[in-house]
Amino acid sequence: MPITLQALLAPNRLAVQFAVKTLLGGGLALWLALRWGLEQPAWALMTAFIVAQPLSGMVLQKGLARLFGTLVGTIMSVVFMGLFAQTPWLFLLALALWLALCTACSTLLRSAWAYSFVLAGYTVAIIALPAINHPLLVFDQAVARCTEISLGIICATLVSALLWPMRVEQQLSGQARQAWQSGLQAASATLTGEEQGRKGLLEILGRIVAVDAQREHAWFEGSLGRQRARAIRGLSQKLLILLRIARSVRRQWRQLDDEQAQHMAPWLSEVQAALAEPDQAALLVLRQRVWDAAHDEHNSPAQHYCLARLTLLLDNAMAATLALRAVEEGKAPADLPDSLAVHRDVPLALLFGSRSALAFLAMASFWLATAWSAAPGGLVLTCVVCSLFASRENGAQIGMSFLRGILLAVPVAFFVGQILLPQWSGFALLCMGMGVPLFLGALGMANPKIGATATSYCLHFIVLVAPLNTMTFDVANFLNSAQAMLLGVGAAVLAFKLLVLRNPAWHGRRLRAATQNDLVRLTRRDLRGAETWFGGRMADRLLQLARHYTALPEQERGHWDDGLHGLDIGDELLHLRMCLAVAQVPPDAAQRAYFQQLENVLAQGPGAGRGQRLDAASEAFIAALQQRPDSDPLRLAVGAVLQLRHSWAKWCRRQEELHGVA
Repeated sequence: MPITLQALLAPNRLAVQFAVKTLLGGGLALWLALRWGLEQPAWALMTAFIVAQPLSGMVLQKGLARLFGTLVGTIMSVVFMGLFAQTPWLFLLALALWLALCTACSTLLRSAWAYSFVLAGYTVAIIALPAINHPLLVFDQAVARCTEISLGIICATLVSALLWPMRVEQQLSGQARQAWQSGLQAASATLTGEEQGRKGLLEILGRIVAVDAQREHAWFEGSLGRQRARAIRGLSQKLLILLRIARSVRRQWRQLDDEQAQHMAPWLSEVQAALAEPDQAALLVLRQRVWDAAHDEHNSPAQHYCLARLTLLLDNAMAATLALRAVEEGKAPADLPDSLAVHRDVPLALLFGSRSALAFLAMASFWLATAWSAAPGGLVLTCVVCSLFASRENGAQIGMSFLRGILLAVPVAFFVGQILLPQWSGFALLCMGMGVPLFLGALGMANPKIGATATSYCLHFIVLVAPLNTMTFDVANFLNSAQAMLLGVGAAVLAFKLLVLRNPAWHGRRLRAATQNDLVRLTRRDLRGAETWFGGRMADRLLQLARHYTALPEQERGHWDDGLHGLDIGDELLHLRMCLAVAQVPPDAAQRAYFQQLENVLAQGPGAGRGQRLDAASEAFIAALQQRPDSDPLRLAVGAVLQLRHSWAKWCRRQEELHGVA
């Protein structure tokens, strides 16, 4: 069965509940708006559909973000109208710049609160554009729009919280356990030498990023939600450390010769089996046995480093299990790391902001050239679509989904608004006429695959029907509005097509430059929170690189390898600094010289002929470390220095293979 028919004719229970809640929230908002005689009750109904989310915490946060953005947009609309009411071109130019700024900020923020910038962008257009011919009424319209939007937010939030509430914090336990299981499986696969490849690594990184992103929503669901939100931070850090140590074990394993590897194979198999079926008591016993084996005097230094890292891996597997238990019990520990950091791409944000400004100015020029009375409605839609989707790389595809939603909404709205409603009167019949099409649209909104089209259908159906206490029915005005909608969304899609990231190689080079910059900063960054700062940003970059992987030619796919090499070097650098901190090695001249050389080498980046630039500094630093009293953290620090040198040489050889010696 096609996806659309399945969503409409065979929906699951959760989809039906979501549709009922959305419809009741919208109906309540519309009834109150009509009852209180608000100027445009349709905005209250539309807002209830816009903020509709399947989970209660998500509705509350999105509603608060929308409310804050609406207030800012309301203030800015009054400011713009007061400054530029007599100069339309300056007014439109200022509005285009404001829209570009809000789009860029929503791209950079990378948080659920980015929705505030989205609302701040297009609320100015919603309020100011219809009032451009009557500037003295802009304050009244600003108050009216703000009231209608706030009413929709409150009604949607109230219904979602009271009727079949689906709390985010209840979902966190299941998502956290899935991320924990994926992390242990990824660590086990890495140990056995089965290369996870791009897909496997992305799966675990994607799970970690996804579960960490849910924290913001759970924060609005009471004390238990806040405790689980805090505990998720600890779990994310432990899983990132687990992946780091597993990859470091594999790197150390490659330094063993055949005889040493054969001797170590039973230990590796035991650790793999323990990770496959984790049990705290069994992990603790195995950890002690591996630690004892690491101190066998017959072991070579390479074997000792490998066994010691296996011990660290088991330690972090147990720590991840305890972090999972804290999430499930809703008891966050007192000392927690920072949240996962994200990669912020300023050039890309400016590109997406330019998309919004270009589409708006193109539609504004058309309006000024034609003086079409319906053009402001299309211009408002251009702002809405650009604010929502200009910051997405697949904005053009989503824009086309919005166009399909408009095409579906036009005939349905014509039948309801121009044929049925003129013959009916009363709120009950209005609900019947609008409720059935909106209920079917809400069922489609619950399906992510057709959600954009269904959302567009619902919103434009409401706009075209335009419910009021005293309705007027005008086919010419209806057709004018429909054409303006198509032109407005079409202008946004055209801008998305013209300003698009068509060079993934350029994107990959900038991500590698950002990775190098982070590695340089990691040499001197405070260790507290460094794991989540570097790990979160690298996970974000690897996910972005993977989106362009298939679009790159074969010779350019080394950008993905650049990301992995950068991840390996950062992991070893973190491991080295932690070992030095545990061993309480003071920052003497040898240590400062080594890190200074490491910082210089990382700042220059990998390249042909640069693989030996760490050799002299590494040997001098190892010699200085070996002069100190022997300890296990010190031995691990020596191993980390050796691995850093090896990983750097490997990255440089990779560049030589790709680009040649020259």
